[in-house]
Amino acid sequence: MNRYNRTPLINGGTSYGTSNIISTIRENVANGNIRIVNRIILQEKQRLDVIAGQVFGNSRDYWILCACSGIGNALQCPPGTVVLIPDLNDLSKYV
Repeated sequence: MNRYNRTPLINGGTSYGTSNIISTIRENVANGNIRIVNRIILQEKQRLDVIAGQVFGNSRDYWILCACSGIGNALQCPPGTVVLIPDLNDLSKYV
């Protein structure tokens, strides 16, 4: 899963930019196309990259948790933040 793609608008297509996948995930969670199978309420010192590693098998996919949960910056998630865990089969249709 990758949130970056080559874009012709950046450096003549030689550089990467953020794709529109984040907004696509958010939209499909909101309209029920990506089901939520679990909710985690962050505790003190819990990190999204560690949770992503447990859920997806790759800690670099923390951005998917951010997209599903409406979190703008993974480094600024205080305890009590609700993290939505998507159904991986539903998610695979969009990522």
